Amino acid sequence: MTTRKLKLPGPRGKAILAKDQRFMSPSYTRCYPLVVSHASGMRVWDVDGNEFLDFTAGVAVCSTGHCHPEVVAAIQDQSRKFLHMAGTDFYYAPQSDLAARLAGIAPMSGPKRVFFTNSGTETVEAAFKLARWNKRKPRMLAFLGGFHGRTMGALSLSASKPIQRNGFAPLVPEVTHVPYPNPYHPPLGNSRTCGTECVKFIEDVIFHRSVPPEEVAACIVEPIQGEGGYVVPPDDFWPALKKLLDRHGILLIVDEIQSGMGRTGRMFAIEHTGIEPDIVCVAKGIASGLPMGAMIAREKLHTWKAGAHANTFGGNPVACAAALKTLDLIEGGMMQNAGKVGAYLKNRLHQFALQFDIVGDVRGRGLMVGMEIVKNHETREPFPQARDAIVDSAFYHGLLIIGCGESTIRFCPPLTCTTKDVDQALPILADAIRHAAKGKWTSPKVSRARI
Repeated sequence: MTTRKLKLPGPRGKAILAKDQRFMSPSYTRCYPLVVSHASGMRVWDVDGNEFLDFTAGVAVCSTGHCHPEVVAAIQDQSRKFLHMAGTDFYYAPQSDLAARLAGIAPMSGPKRVFFTNSGTETVEAAFKLARWNKRKPRMLAFLGGFHGRTMGALSLSASKPIQRNGFAPLVPEVTHVPYPNPYHPPLGNSRTCGTECVKFIEDVIFHRSVPPEEVAACIVEPIQGEGGYVVPPDDFWPALKKLLDRHGILLIVDEIQSGMGRTGRMFAIEHTGIEPDIVCVAKGIASGLPMGAMIAREKLHTWKAGAHANTFGGNPVACAAALKTLDLIEGGMMQNAGKVGAYLKNRLHQFALQFDIVGDVRGRGLMVGMEIVKNHETREPFPQARDAIVDSAFYHGLLIIGCGESTIRFCPPLTCTTKDVDQALPILADAIRHAAKGKWTSPKVSRARI
């Protein structure tokens, strides 16, 4: 399958880019000049007719593939009925149906309640507020490398990149960041012990020297760090952390915004650990591309009064309809497919680690896979220039991937991804790695996207 030979971007793309550069905020991050016209399944086409194989899913959002016909039909059906009716002020079935569905699949026992939002950031803000309201305590624990959003509360919990925080001080006070166990770059101990050592650091250093544990309302953590580099902590981290938090009456909030909704082969990534959280934050893949987020918490925590927290667009009926159909599809086989194809993808990428010295750690669960680019296997020194060159080169040859962390490439395709899709993507990736390993940073000036 080929497309017309065009420069990337082509003339139509250049016109849109010029308008974007004239009127859009410069705060956005763009990897490469992809100007989308339409998309279907695993494929994206730009406005000049080039076709791309998409291993980003719009940053882990289009979980059921682009424009899945059943999701589109659900959106159209609800759109013919009504588009909006402020779910915080009125009632409608799509919202209560979705709340019941999410409460039923949430990874903790007992009754649960749901608060709807429009994004992951808003979901974290809601969890932050609920934890403070319920515990009546001022402090929060979060992890270095964690990303929870860019509004002031969520940003205060984040410690992913300095650029995200620079210039916005003072942030919300009383947030303490602690090391996140990364087996490839252990902040404490070694690859085997860093999980328990990081928990020990909280107990022996943070709680002993600077933070009274009785003042901590909650600890927020990603089961797999997303923007931090698709880092999977060791298994023994979770029971040690939960035991410490329970001992001090501290709530556990899990940020499943990128890892949830079947992406790891389970509905929630925390289910791989056997640990039950108190609050779960979901967004991204929940509605196949429509703006939607949800905070799911134990019913006993929902003690706040009417008016304590609300929003205008959360639980929008069209987004709820999309989410309900998305859950049908995820539970109908896509989640299992993510586990199967993700294992295949990881195995193939591990072969690259044996073949190329700049391919370091390969990690992840299901279709949430990271491949860290390093200067060599011995030093494990991050190599962001090579990572960026690989991402750029892949784009110019028809494969969409993006980075995360300091030097990692993330693979988060739609959950419809097949082994055939992987087999089509990896030769392009291998060529890009081969060129980067030789120090070839510049992308071709003229190319055609080919799959």
